[in-house]
Amino acid sequence: MENDIRIYVEEAPGQRRELEAPTDMGLSLMELLKANDYPIQATCGGMALCATCHVEVLAGPVLPEPQDAELDMLETLPHVYEGSRLSCQIRLEPRNDGLVVRIAG
Repeated sequence: MENDIRIYVEEAPGQRRELEAPTDMGLSLMELLKANDYPIQATCGGMALCATCHVEVLAGPVLPEPQDAELDMLETLPHVYEGSRLSCQIRLEPRNDGLVVRIAG
């Protein structure tokens, strides 16, 4: 569809799965990942209160800077990467077309 973007999930080194995502529904990356059966707990329901939707952004468009609540939750994690983000805080918008992420774990 014309309002769809493509998000790529690196499942193993050199192996990426393409997900098609609508941009007209106000969804987050967390919701897309859960809908595609990725192991995202999202125990707080997308409120940036649990960090169980942690992903590593590997490539793609530059995302808006994380808000303080997201940064606070990332600080609680034992392993944080340069591209660490909470997928609940990444909106599926046209500007995010081509984003490449890996489920952090």
